[in-house]
Amino acid sequence: MSLSYEERKAVIMESLEKEEKVQVRMMASLLQVSDETIRRDLDRLEKEGYVKKVYGGAVKTKIHSWELPFDEKTMINQKEKQAICKAATALVKDGDIIMIGNGTTPLDMVPYLADKYDITLITHSVPVMLGAMDVFKGRVIFIGGEIERNQKYTSGPLSERMLEMLRADKVFICAGGISVENGITDYDISGSSISRKMMDRAEEVIVLADHSKFGKATFAHMCALTEASKIITDHLCPEEWKTTLSERGIKLIVADEI
Repeated sequence: MSLSYEERKAVIMESLEKEEKVQVRMMASLLQVSDETIRRDLDRLEKEGYVKKVYGGAVKTKIHSWELPFDEKTMINQKEKQAICKAATALVKDGDIIMIGNGTTPLDMVPYLADKYDITLITHSVPVMLGAMDVFKGRVIFIGGEIERNQKYTSGPLSERMLEMLRADKVFICAGGISVENGITDYDISGSSISRKMMDRAEEVIVLADHSKFGKATFAHMCALTEASKIITDHLCPEEWKTTLSERGIKLIVADEI
């Protein structure tokens, strides 16, 4: 049975997230369709603003507005995300009140919190909340609101009103992109807005970003680079970004390999 355009689009965009460029012939072989079908798909993706066609294939556009579904993202850079979360959890002290944002990267913090004492966890991520119910011994506060089904989090006025009643020592959020020109960005306005509100309610802002997020800008601006207290990444972080962040006085933590 042949794949629909949306199914082929998901595979093409996932390949672009990993490789920065796709080749027509390679994608045709992977998806078992003709070269012409892939060329038509790339034409359509270019019109939709997701890619820029180049000789033999396509590259990502500078501003990325399309995000893979949550369950598909969990399969990307798994070891790197686990390493980042292990390093992030090492910053949590007994007695802390912490907020964990949405996304697949901070999700892996939950198992590492199991041995922490007297932690209050505030989250609007449905997977984080469900995971915490299984292994977390501390207090869990779930931020309600309108559910974003594709990415599995709550947002909107109800969520933001509830956050206004709370404060935290640390907030851990993930980034869709990190760039000098655009700062820290997310894929959609609602996700960016709720992350911004969580940042406002926390003493320390810790951004979790694997190496693929650097030099990339997504659709919705979250904050300037300098508003992050710390950025935690994996061992594949580009060397030039270590220099860039150091020059701006931003502490970068590079997680050990797992």
